[in-house]
Amino acid sequence: MAGGPEREGRFAARRDEAGARLDVVLAARAGLSRAAAQRLIEEGGVTVDGGSARKRHELRAGEDVAWQRGPEPSAALTAEDVPFDIVYEDDWLLVVGKPAGIVVHPAPGHEHGTLVQGLIDHGARGGHELRPGIVHRLDKDTSGLLIVAKSDRAYQALVAAMERRDIKRVYITLLRGALPQDDGTIDAPIGRHVRDRKRMSLHTTAGRPAVTHFRVLARAAGYTLTRVQLETGRTHQIRVHFAALGYPVAGDVQYGGRSRPAGLGRQFLHAAQLAFPHPEDGRQMSFASPLPPDLSAFLEEHGLVAQPQP
Repeated sequence: MAGGPEREGRFAARRDEAGARLDVVLAARAGLSRAAAQRLIEEGGVTVDGGSARKRHELRAGEDVAWQRGPEPSAALTAEDVPFDIVYEDDWLLVVGKPAGIVVHPAPGHEHGTLVQGLIDHGARGGHELRPGIVHRLDKDTSGLLIVAKSDRAYQALVAAMERRDIKRVYITLLRGALPQDDGTIDAPIGRHVRDRKRMSLHTTAGRPAVTHFRVLARAAGYTLTRVQLETGRTHQIRVHFAALGYPVAGDVQYGGRSRPAGLGRQFLHAAQLAFPHPEDGRQMSFASPLPPDLSAFLEEHGLVAQPQP
């Protein structure tokens, strides 16, 4: 490839690539050596349909593969003053509270002012060079709790716990409309939309398993306040699943199809609880985050009150 391999890119797996290993196809498509492609996958620089994948993953036709190589030394990450709360910290990890409006890690169009750059002076380490310590993500306009590793060893242990589904993640969301069920499970694969590759959807040729458990907390004024627990962590999972049911997250313009209601400046989605085994000794860790003022105020205006939930 003239000028060397690209720094980032994406492609949809072709039919003739179905069944081939991810590292083999990535090396050919991105102009990398096989070893470099494997290393990029192991560092977390490659996603398949928005989620992490192993180098031995066998591609299916239509799966969306995206990669992003780490920065060159001249473009290395530097610390920036980015607002966030430290909920817990020890020698192995941090639990942080991310405000709405902050992007988790650098990406095209968001090279500065991300949570990663705010974490550099706090010892975030492990995983991909462009997103050190980041074990899981929240959307820009979602607030709440995130786990951040402080070493390669802690990062690998936390990623393994995520893959085993040993990390409990609970969200509070407000849905538009009166959801009729009091509780339930949405089990519907999610992948890139067949026509709009910037959106995730159930209408996809390469969906990955996605399971969302929910319990209604309150209904009022045409809204449903809901506790949601993720069993899997696909990109935009909560937003896509409830939009598919016809009860989109309030304020979610991308999947809700309407302008935001007055008094709500973003999607009503907050990562409220985290529980996970500590990466060093396995002891159970548990954390909770109250709704931020903007979301609490919107609930009060509409006669809804969020009570602490186990």
